[in-house]
Amino acid sequence: MNKHTSSIHSTLVLSSITLAVLTVMNQAAAQQLDAGMQRIEVTGSSIKRLATEMALPVSTIKAEEFTKRGMTSLADVMMALPQSNSLAPSNAGSGTNINLRGLGVNRTLVLLNGRRLANEAIADGYANLDVIPMSSLLRVEILRDGASSIYGSDAIGGVVNFITKNSVEGGSITAQYVQPEKSGGGDEQRLSATFGKGNLATDGWNLYGTIDGRQRSRLAARDRFELSSPELLASIGRAQTLGTGGYASPANFTTATNKTAANPYFKSGCAAPYSIQGAKNTCVIDNNEYGTALHETEQLTLYARGTRQISDDHTISLDYMRGQSTIIAARNPTNSVTAKGVTARVPSSSKWYPGGAGGVPAVAGLKGEPLIVTWSVADLDMASNEDVQLNQRLALVDEGKIGEWDYKAGLVYGHSNRKNYYHTGYVSGPGLNAGLASGALNPFGMQDEAGKNYLREISVDGQMNRNSTSTFAGIDATASRTLMQLPGGSLAMAVGIDIHRDTTKDERLAITNEVSYANASSSRGSGQRNVSALYAELDIPISKQLNVNLAARDDYFSDFGNTFNPKASFRYEPSKALMFRGSANTGFRAPTLFDRYGYRLPGTNGNTSGKWDDPALCPGGKPGVAGSGTAVAGAVSSEVCNVNLPKQTGSNDQLTPETSRGWTLGMVVEPVKNLTVSLDYWNIRMKDMLANLPEQVYFQDPAKYKDLFVRNPDGTLAYIKNVTMNLGGQKTAGIDVTATYALPRMDIGEFKFQLDGTYLTQFDNQLEKDSGFVSNVGRFGLASNGTTSSFPIITYRWKHTLSTSWKRGDYSAQLTQNYNSHYDDQNLVAAEFHREIKPYSVWNLTGTYTGFKNISIVAGITNMFDENPPVTNHSGYTFGYLSSAANPIGRSYNLRMTYNF
Repeated sequence: MNKHTSSIHSTLVLSSITLAVLTVMNQAAAQQLDAGMQRIEVTGSSIKRLATEMALPVSTIKAEEFTKRGMTSLADVMMALPQSNSLAPSNAGSGTNINLRGLGVNRTLVLLNGRRLANEAIADGYANLDVIPMSSLLRVEILRDGASSIYGSDAIGGVVNFITKNSVEGGSITAQYVQPEKSGGGDEQRLSATFGKGNLATDGWNLYGTIDGRQRSRLAARDRFELSSPELLASIGRAQTLGTGGYASPANFTTATNKTAANPYFKSGCAAPYSIQGAKNTCVIDNNEYGTALHETEQLTLYARGTRQISDDHTISLDYMRGQSTIIAARNPTNSVTAKGVTARVPSSSKWYPGGAGGVPAVAGLKGEPLIVTWSVADLDMASNEDVQLNQRLALVDEGKIGEWDYKAGLVYGHSNRKNYYHTGYVSGPGLNAGLASGALNPFGMQDEAGKNYLREISVDGQMNRNSTSTFAGIDATASRTLMQLPGGSLAMAVGIDIHRDTTKDERLAITNEVSYANASSSRGSGQRNVSALYAELDIPISKQLNVNLAARDDYFSDFGNTFNPKASFRYEPSKALMFRGSANTGFRAPTLFDRYGYRLPGTNGNTSGKWDDPALCPGGKPGVAGSGTAVAGAVSSEVCNVNLPKQTGSNDQLTPETSRGWTLGMVVEPVKNLTVSLDYWNIRMKDMLANLPEQVYFQDPAKYKDLFVRNPDGTLAYIKNVTMNLGGQKTAGIDVTATYALPRMDIGEFKFQLDGTYLTQFDNQLEKDSGFVSNVGRFGLASNGTTSSFPIITYRWKHTLSTSWKRGDYSAQLTQNYNSHYDDQNLVAAEFHREIKPYSVWNLTGTYTGFKNISIVAGITNMFDENPPVTNHSGYTFGYLSSAANPIGRSYNLRMTYNF
């Protein structure tokens, strides 16, 4: 069936559903909804209903719960969700995102008050949560089910809906401070203010605004030295001293005829703290000196809302959101890499030549031949980038009632911009190599005054290198009403339209061609897409015990044609103490605008995140185990063995959409008074997944992927092709468990217990179509799902949040545990270092006092037992601990005070 025929077919089916419902509606037009029932709209449906009628698996976290759990950012909220496989944003330039079910951030739909934001501007496939004003939120609703038939075909993994306060009267000011127990950085400060005026019920209007500022200082790796000490790294097979001849200060060198790297300062111990002794007469850079455990961040967000109550049944609101997030991302100092075809060389005429006038020790065997140096410029200290994201959204919403119809209509415009700057420590690559050739720069030690002045002259600090923009403009309208009375209640329907346009523009500026250390090239990509949709929903209360909901949505993509996605769900309540529920749905996700229309460069534009052996130039080792091979004659070991290799990423204009099918089946039971338990099984199947091949795949079977190792005419590696591709499928399934229990009220106070967990039964990936599926449950497997991070998804077998709360008068407290089950390590190291990552558990305690007039005080301890992050031998984790899943700060104390007026 071609696209045109499919479009006609799906549109006719949807039209038939709507026509049938409208016929029933006309027959029942005289029937009225009981005016005494107040109805609301719940995430996952377009029909207003009683809140108690919710049947889909929706988790709700109220804003006050953030405080009770000691959370200071939305990153804390997302990391604690058992249904989320989000990566900790410690070193993520793209900010905080959410990854429900481990399916990838591109498959989780983020909404603000039920409507989309403009996506993060580079990848253009997900929203950065750091731009959402936390102080404006009333609650967060997480729909743990596919919602393609309601919100859009890309809501495969689920929906996270951030819901703001509808109105505010009066004001409040909140200050919060977080102080780690151990010395160093990582401290946080947060200040927010909210003020509102007008009462919707009596004045007919309300206007409020909130501003929220948060900052966190940089935590250096050396401030948590015990997490990545040489002894720890050696114990897991990742000792730094295994490195040979890489970039260091003082520099290592080779010659045209002798490819064995050497260093004139090796015998004297290299040069602390910049480098340490490596293998085979070379020095290696000390990652603990320059490494960053947590990057410096700043967030400033603003939310303003004005609402006018025209009548009891008619409300108009206008809201504006502005969120700015800044991350200062640090890396090792600038390196002297080849720039514009010129290699970093030190001629014998330089006074810094070993044995020359500069005082560098002589090296036996040198006869004045030029030295090819691998130099890390310690004088410049760390190189850092400033990444600034600005996301704005304006939404005009009209809600009301016309006759028997509840309606809502919205006009939304979102604009997302992301700019990247060379912040500190960057210089012109050609200028750096010219300084070596002229003798102005000393690669074997710190610079004299002339050398320092030269580095200042070739500095590019402060210059912007990338500018990216994404926009979202849309109009939507939904109308719902009851049709007739059935034995179980009112038959209700909803119909709606959704028309929006997405655009993206991503530009790497010309300066990137000069800054060779960043390994990027100037490029430009742009794209746009129009999407129009028609959807319908029918809620059928067959009896007091059984309710059925049917929904369908037809989307037309300007670049991919039509997709029709239905959904059916039911709720069966045989008694007040027992309820069964289930659903089935399909999904369709077009490639993101970046994946399809982003930049495409003919060569390398990055490096692998892990260190590997070039299979052709450093053969003979164990597949996938870096450092186990041997460099071939004429190759430099430090360039082809146990190194970050050149990689090509970017868009692919041959991509096609991916599809999915999902279903859930669950039950909610109240076995005794005040105890509620829910169990929901979920199952998702995907085809033609859009993703990049995981790095280890290339090196574990290099013969199979030989064509993706692109080589120069001389046999050296030009790059590994790692663009987005249509890979195979994915099968994932699990059980969500929720239990709440409240003890009878006692003199000592009220106690409540809550467990929220997910047990993963299946997470199988298929790298290519028709290939076998490989399980990735509880292991560093071959999972890849198109996330922006090079880190693999963490697929825990079991993950939960457990909380115990107490309240008595003006006092309350909450103890929370976040738990992740054990995990097989990557284990691409020698067999004696194979290991299992132990379960990880963090306990947080907070206490609240509200006895002072208009003042609330919250004090807490995060990570009460000072648990270190789990240790890992994964090659992508430089410091040897699981930074994508745990916080390296350790025990910390927080104090929060709110004044209401």
